[in-house]
Amino acid sequence: MDALAVGVDLGGTQIRAGLVRPNGEVLRRVSTATRSEEGIDAVVDRIEALIRQVLPSPPSRVRGIGVAAPGALDPYRGVIRFAPNLVGWVDVPLGHMLEERLGLPVILGNDANVAALAEHRYGAGQGVRDMIYITVSTGIGGGIIVDGRLLVGHKGYAGEIGHQTVEDGGPRCKCGNVGCLEALASGTAIAREARVAIAAGESTRLRALCDGDIWRVDARMVAQAAREGDAVALRILQRAGHYLGVGIVNLIHLFNPRRIILGGSVMKAGDLITGPMWEVIETRAWSVSREEFDIVPAALGDNVGILGAAALVFEKIGH
Repeated sequence: MDALAVGVDLGGTQIRAGLVRPNGEVLRRVSTATRSEEGIDAVVDRIEALIRQVLPSPPSRVRGIGVAAPGALDPYRGVIRFAPNLVGWVDVPLGHMLEERLGLPVILGNDANVAALAEHRYGAGQGVRDMIYITVSTGIGGGIIVDGRLLVGHKGYAGEIGHQTVEDGGPRCKCGNVGCLEALASGTAIAREARVAIAAGESTRLRALCDGDIWRVDARMVAQAAREGDAVALRILQRAGHYLGVGIVNLIHLFNPRRIILGGSVMKAGDLITGPMWEVIETRAWSVSREEFDIVPAALGDNVGILGAAALVFEKIGH
């Protein structure tokens, strides 16, 4: 009989858990609200409860538990160093805590890195040895697969695609750096530019869409206005797509990937983002690096964290 793994996707809003076969079939799936404001122990209690809901009886076929977690973490020690979307989560030894409670090995991975592993094993990156996954949402994250293996780095912090500098002297990023890709092309950056335009009195449909409350503006609203032909919204998305292209050119020249996979809510804007992105890539990336190279949409949707966390177990512990 197949070995099994439990995959947990720990997010700022939701926790998801699933029982997964090595072929990527999710046998059971449950979720609950994270509610991190209630404290670390309360969140760990909820993670444990979800895992117990999906564990088979007896659990002997389960090789381990994988956890996809946000923020900076040490995967070698199973410690979340800092998670900005989880209240009070600094140096939390989540791996050890869950191992003590459940008696099974626990492997921790950064959520974006783990998503890359999932797409490589089960999604749009199947059969590709060298690929990069990028998620463009509230922030920008990603993961890098080199010769079939996830690139983790010396301390586990590799693959911070959103924090490469793409404009010297650009806006300050929440990480403390300036000119990060995330500060120029994320959903947060798009919304910021829209608020600046409205506050400056520019003529834009965005003012009506947000009912005059600029703090309601988000990237989805900007995309809607752009589809309706709003010049300000189109300019903002073109700017974001331009910088996304700059970031991708850097990745092409550093890693020479066969494929880049794009996911995240901002990519629902489609050609409004990818059009200017491709203009930069075709202008700036070496033509030889673009031979047999493609960019495709992510394939796994909401299951990407669960599948990636389970893939960590199968990769580290075996089938």
